Amino acid sequence: MLDVRRLRLLRDLARLGTIAAVAEAHAYTPSAVSQQLAALQRQAGVPLLERAGRRVALTATGQALVRHTEAVLAALEAADATLAAARAGLSGTVRIGAFPSAVRTLLPAALVTLTRDHPALDLMVTELDPVAVPAALRDRRLDVALLHDYDIAPVEPDPALESTPLLDETVYLAVPAEPAPPADGDPVRAARSADWIVGSPGTLCHTVALHACQLAGFRPTVRHHADDFTAVLALVAAGQGVGLVPELAVGQPVPGVRLMPLDVRRRTRVAYRRGAGDHPAVAACVRALRAASDDLLADRPAQ
Repeated sequence: MLDVRRLRLLRDLARLGTIAAVAEAHAYTPSAVSQQLAALQRQAGVPLLERAGRRVALTATGQALVRHTEAVLAALEAADATLAAARAGLSGTVRIGAFPSAVRTLLPAALVTLTRDHPALDLMVTELDPVAVPAALRDRRLDVALLHDYDIAPVEPDPALESTPLLDETVYLAVPAEPAPPADGDPVRAARSADWIVGSPGTLCHTVALHACQLAGFRPTVRHHADDFTAVLALVAAGQGVGLVPELAVGQPVPGVRLMPLDVRRRTRVAYRRGAGDHPAVAACVRALRAASDDLLADRPAQ
């Protein structure tokens, strides 16, 4: 019988690319990872790895085994969900991850609901960028997480995860209130000569801002990097440039800032490990987040 822990290391090697990266992700030494993968190969009885220069790569059989590993891990998650559903009441730790604007808006109401309905749950929240969510879920550092993408920059689904849609938001171009921007045309194209405020390189917000400008036919002059939308709006109000801001991050109108709706949508989903969707705690989190989302959008004033 193949060892599940070793299969997980093989899966992570396929994802991360190097034994050193796998070792870091699991807090092992590279030597320990190599030994475990060698033991897995002996168990399999066929080559799973091959040299590729100074690295190792998966053989075709190794890649096929990784696909089976995803199914095995999903089945184990489903089995755990079945056992949890057979127990009386919900208890234990649930680790929830969310991006900053959701932590401020969606999450508080959802946490209130979960605490009221399931007081034995120990809820732990981590704020993180959506690009870090898949790894955190796969590595079991999170159980449920909010992630998002944009219709102009869709993110490929992760085979280790499942998700359920939560909400779509309008994305705005935030510009200084004075002088008034042009009344018609593409607001992004009209801001081609402006300084831009974008997220840090490597974040999804950074990618989306540059892609929106590329679609409008120009490369932006980036003056400031800010990952907090409140900071972006403050910089815009101070006349320091323009930036993209999703609806969830806006709240009340900001003095000195004009919000121009774009034909761009940010799409938020609730994600969890494949097979875990029927776990009672995961299902409770999804319900609470959906209720919080519905209430928030119903109460949001028109921009």
